[in-house]
Amino acid sequence: MHPDQTLAEYLQTWLENYAKPNVGNKTYESYKRIVDLNITPNLGQVKLAELRPLQIQTFYSELMRSGRKKGGGLSPLTVQHVHRLLRKALHQAVRWEILDRNPADGADAPRVPRKEMHALDRDGLSRLLAALRGNKLYLPVLVAATTGMRRGEILALRWRDVEIDAKSLRVARSLQQISTGLEFKEPKSLRGRRSIALAQVTVAELKALKDARHPKPDDLVVCRPDGTPWPPDQLSVEFHVFIKRTGFAIRFHDLRHTHASNLLRDGVPVNVVSQRLGHAEPAITLNVYSHVLPGMQEEAAAKVDEMMAEVLAS
Repeated sequence: MHPDQTLAEYLQTWLENYAKPNVGNKTYESYKRIVDLNITPNLGQVKLAELRPLQIQTFYSELMRSGRKKGGGLSPLTVQHVHRLLRKALHQAVRWEILDRNPADGADAPRVPRKEMHALDRDGLSRLLAALRGNKLYLPVLVAATTGMRRGEILALRWRDVEIDAKSLRVARSLQQISTGLEFKEPKSLRGRRSIALAQVTVAELKALKDARHPKPDDLVVCRPDGTPWPPDQLSVEFHVFIKRTGFAIRFHDLRHTHASNLLRDGVPVNVVSQRLGHAEPAITLNVYSHVLPGMQEEAAAKVDEMMAEVLAS
């Protein structure tokens, strides 16, 4: 390493030689945006060898106070993203033997308040689907609510992935938007590539659509009228417009939460819910849906009461 190499110079090297070959296009664009917009203008001129934890901690505080170009501070979540990237990049500098230690290890990202999760109960979901009947949004909403699939996974689903007779489908890819357009991407983990058993209502809807379209195996299931991919952001905008007009208060992603929350409340094992969602491990499911567990604890206690009443009566 040149003794005068700055943090900005190193981060460009890291982006080109580590990030670009090892992450997807969308993630790379996100990394580059954070480097160019947040880190380089504030810490870029600091010599890499002289970067200290206190400088990084002060940098985070400044971002929280006045990190926005149009005035105001960045959110704790955004600053946490900056911290994760900087820590990851400097960790690589240690592995490359450019640095002896990682100065970002001595700085703390701001605490991010847990965002309130919105999930529909059975009545709410019933009302939403009834309101959507006849709308092109009906099928993606139904699939999301009955499988827990992500928006991009639904929009990348092809007919060869759907087994009508077996009442199941395979999640094999995701559709995402990048600066140059749309791209299909394979799941991040092995658990992301998964099979999901389908509810009869979803099977019936897919069968009716297949019978009406007579699609080829590689045709997309949920797409534009001309068969081309439906951009994920466009789907979200159209869903938001519909939701705002009809008085519901959820995002498209909340349909995934609706699916998981209702399954957990019905006593479906966490590992099964985790498999349907494609989480890397059940611990992630437990962390995300911990708000559902208190009610489940009360139900468990009630079942223990029933069991003990029978035991003591015998």
